[in-house]
Amino acid sequence: MEAPPDNDVLWARALHFQHHDGSPALCGVSLGVRESEILAVSGPRGSGKTTLLRCLSGLAPVRRGEVWFNSVPVHTMGALTRERLRRDRFGWIDPVPSLVPELNAWENAALPLMLRGTSRHRAKRAALEWLERLDIGDGARKRPHQLKQAERQRVCIARALAPSPSVLFADEPTAPLHRADRAHALRTLTTAARSHGITVVLATHDPDTAALADRTVFLLDGRRVRTVHLPPVAETTEPEGRAACSLSV
Repeated sequence: MEAPPDNDVLWARALHFQHHDGSPALCGVSLGVRESEILAVSGPRGSGKTTLLRCLSGLAPVRRGEVWFNSVPVHTMGALTRERLRRDRFGWIDPVPSLVPELNAWENAALPLMLRGTSRHRAKRAALEWLERLDIGDGARKRPHQLKQAERQRVCIARALAPSPSVLFADEPTAPLHRADRAHALRTLTTAARSHGITVVLATHDPDTAALADRTVFLLDGRRVRTVHLPPVAETTEPEGRAACSLSV
């Protein structure tokens, strides 16, 4: 087993992943992410971006290949250990806002902190700070059904940032936002990451979003490629990473 480089907070080697129906999603992907780096994972829809983030974060167990976090092998961890790792060290933003309907906005944003054992007072203070930064402070006491979709997504971003995770995985984090909201949310996200030393792995098919990162890696059909300008791809209903692993690079 090869040890990861000392300066990589995340390191993956020869990741292979298949969907439940046997179709391939990742075909031998390797990469390293340096501490405090903002890394964009780019490529067209269906290229394997979401699957890669799920493997790196421990959401999807790796069957072939290796994933390391701070020189600790994630790929050998059991389900409960991976869950604790995600709770204590990682943050996650989905492309579609998902909030607890019984909780108001600040309670949703504070939830990860309270699950870690942070006092309600400190968790609320941190949550309100991030809601204000994301211009959703006025809705702090509103329930999710009282908020617009763009507002709910900003609450999700605040929830991911409030605990100051070691690594934040952002899967198309501004997909439901309008252009102005998207720009503000991305600026807040990247500024927070740099000021708090948060490593960010950002999946996006948008070149303007990827341009905010320190470095970009490209996926196509589940493989890393050197392509910088990918041709436009028509919308498809195929799940992420359905194409066969037949591309040579």
